[in-house]
Amino acid sequence: MKYHAVSERPRARTASRPIASLGALASLFVLGALALLASTLAARSQETATSHAFSYFGTPKYGPDFSHLDYVNPDAPKGGEIALWTMGTFDSFNPYSRKGVSGWGASINIERLMTSTADEIGVSYCLICETLEYPEDHAWVIFNIRPEAAFADGTPVTAHDVAFTHELFMEQGLPSYREGVARIVEGVEALDEHRVKFTFVADSSKRDRIDQAGATPVMSKAWFEETGAQLDESRLEMALGTGAYVRDSYDINQRIVYRRNPDYWAADLPIMKGRNNFDRIRVEYFADSDAAFEGFKAGAYTFRIENSSKQWATGYDFDLAQNGEVVTAELDDGSQASGQAFVFNLRREKFQDIRVRDAISRMFNFEWSNETLFYELYARITGFASNSYNEATGLPSPEELAILEPLADILPEGVLTDEVVMPPVSGTRQLDRAQLRAASALLDEAGWEVGDDGIRRNAEGERLTVEFLEYSPAFDRVVQPYVANLKALGVDAVHNRVDTAQYVERSRSFDFDMMTDHLSIGYEAGSGLEQAFGSREAEFSLFNPAGISHPAVDALIKIASNSETREDMVAAMRALDRTLRALKFVVPQWFKDTHTVAYYDMFEHPENMPPYDLGYLDFWWFDEEKYEALKASGALR
Repeated sequence: MKYHAVSERPRARTASRPIASLGALASLFVLGALALLASTLAARSQETATSHAFSYFGTPKYGPDFSHLDYVNPDAPKGGEIALWTMGTFDSFNPYSRKGVSGWGASINIERLMTSTADEIGVSYCLICETLEYPEDHAWVIFNIRPEAAFADGTPVTAHDVAFTHELFMEQGLPSYREGVARIVEGVEALDEHRVKFTFVADSSKRDRIDQAGATPVMSKAWFEETGAQLDESRLEMALGTGAYVRDSYDINQRIVYRRNPDYWAADLPIMKGRNNFDRIRVEYFADSDAAFEGFKAGAYTFRIENSSKQWATGYDFDLAQNGEVVTAELDDGSQASGQAFVFNLRREKFQDIRVRDAISRMFNFEWSNETLFYELYARITGFASNSYNEATGLPSPEELAILEPLADILPEGVLTDEVVMPPVSGTRQLDRAQLRAASALLDEAGWEVGDDGIRRNAEGERLTVEFLEYSPAFDRVVQPYVANLKALGVDAVHNRVDTAQYVERSRSFDFDMMTDHLSIGYEAGSGLEQAFGSREAEFSLFNPAGISHPAVDALIKIASNSETREDMVAAMRALDRTLRALKFVVPQWFKDTHTVAYYDMFEHPENMPPYDLGYLDFWWFDEEKYEALKASGALR
């Protein structure tokens, strides 16, 4: 930044104006020097950094002159098709609306100002922007849009498109998104065709500001104006974006095909070299997982992430898998566990009592499930940051205590003094008698007594009912034993498996007792914590299915989000994990630290895979010669 000296013409002395004394002149000199110093310091505080990337806690791995990401093959060939499967139905291609069920990959054509990599945490690199500028206090950020950035129809991306998309989300986006962003972003302004400025709310988390702005999706202002489309409507038209893939064709509830845009504007950028290698991505829809697996064996699709332990352990004995034409592989997964769990809906009065939640949790026997149903392929999720450095362990560390002790009056019982809450451990029989006795005592204490019919009721005569809302048949064998154990406890439990559309509608309207969801705190504190666990959004945030609202959680989210060093943030995140676990509003399920995948032997991936993403649609590629061999052998038609 340039500095300009400003001079003012001195006034002429007049007879009516006495000459100042030396003391007065000295005072004026001191005041002037102080004013000049204050002006200089203020100017220096506005010095800006200009960079190709942003990391609040350190230096990005890739400098401004990097040629390609370390984990990609920059010479990967382009071509071929990868075919996947999904379950359920779809009737929309608008992923940002609460209305309708959007098709798989409906946001595949939308890019953001900045992007992340699969081998770093907490680093964002310019994608649609070329550089970003920001002052030391992060009061604002300016993104300089790449002149070559273009939408799929070839029209250029401008700063006006960025500002328009932001305003569109603020007017028509999900309430939880609007609330979260409004607490961070004060306004967005297109300074000219290629410069867009985000100004931030003064008391917002400094650490969260630029990351939030860089995550802004970019869509065409002209497309919305010409079509009259709304962000909050269900529609089959896809908004015009800048991504590498566009929709090619679809058959409602049967398949979707996306094709690579040969004129994709960012194909030669260092951040994109060796990526987006398939010409076509085909998605086949199936009514259930069993039908999908049979379809895979018949060659109806070609790549499968195997999430069923039973299938993985027993299902891959068909000829193509035995002779190697279908590859089965276990690839390392270094990412944080997803936090998959049965989630209590705390909006239900019966679940307000932690003793009720604790009792119900004790009836899920993970140990028996893992041995009998999962072939011992899984480990238990312990909380909200399993398999990461943010996971709380044992007693609180001195760093955690420094954060937690000032909150002693509002913390859940035992957080300061006890070891971190762990899921109950059961024996190898489906119904663990020790856990049954403990759960019975908890419900008795909470006022839910067993009647003559074996059902527990409260003082008002209301039955203790629990409905498990699910849509996947694959969960039947897991939920049904859990339901049986709860019935033995006197709980009127039912497993209700509904179709996808009904599941989406009921989960979005919070019309459930318990359902499976994924709740993790992530690697870095940010606005997502407010959406998933914060009180201000608990009543309407789709990312907070439990409706968790607790003052200690709110305080810890704020502390973590305002941390100035990575060490302080990790301590705060561990304290948050510890506190959330003490509230017992989820029944943790399971995870594994490997990707179990099966695919027809015509795909390749880099030898050195990154730790945080499998990347099968990102940096894998198609081998034409292997594909022809599969066709020649009859493995594929």
